Amino acid sequence: MCLSPLDQFRIFPILSFNLGNLDFSFTNSAFILILAVGSFMYIGYLYICPSLYLPNVLGSFLVPNNRWFLIIEDLYLTISSLIYDNVGVKGQSYFPFFFVVFIFILQLNLIGLVPYSFTVTSHLIITFSLAIIVFIGVIIIGIYTHKKYFLNLFLPSGTGLSLALLLVPLEIVSFLSKPISLSVRLFANMMAGHTLLKVIAGFAWTMMTAGNFLFLAHIIPLLLLFLLIGLEFGVALIQAYVFTVLSCIYLNDSINLH
Repeated sequence: MCLSPLDQFRIFPILSFNLGNLDFSFTNSAFILILAVGSFMYIGYLYICPSLYLPNVLGSFLVPNNRWFLIIEDLYLTISSLIYDNVGVKGQSYFPFFFVVFIFILQLNLIGLVPYSFTVTSHLIITFSLAIIVFIGVIIIGIYTHKKYFLNLFLPSGTGLSLALLLVPLEIVSFLSKPISLSVRLFANMMAGHTLLKVIAGFAWTMMTAGNFLFLAHIIPLLLLFLLIGLEFGVALIQAYVFTVLSCIYLNDSINLH
């Protein structure tokens, strides 16, 4: 379907709608975003109301009774311990936000692994928007917690005046670059991995259609493709985890300062 490895990242309208010079078309990217949000809400609804598929169970329960709920509980404990290790007790009140961020990014990454689907996190505008949300939230929390003393974030305690003239600009640049590094890391890893998968798949297809000896030799890149898919699955999980870890670190800097 795609002649170029980069065609898989093309955004195209599913339902076109223009209002003057403004384009309000419903695109494949918007569809995947709605699908991820809808599936997340449905999973949460199933966890609250297991009687939908467990007829003998009324309401919710505290002890998981199947593997699906054990997975959800493990994710819950993982994110909770992650916040506690990086932020401390004060960060536990922000658990719902970080849990949603982790699951949402993980869903987008995994949906992108489905053949002929669309990888939303391979677009910088999406990852940068998520990073900006985290960045603005961290600033608001820091100002609300420390008021004017939030500016101490740019000046470590015990710093002399001469050294402060050098450190303050560096701290400001470092602070403002956080959303950029946070978004580019996720975008670059997802785009590079999916591009590599498409290149290997195209190479295997070309060898298969060539016939003769190359028809048998195409099994080699095909096996490599299956290995890379397993690697991409790990990358999808790790990148969602790294995004959450870095967000927790930024929150810790905002709450506890230097």
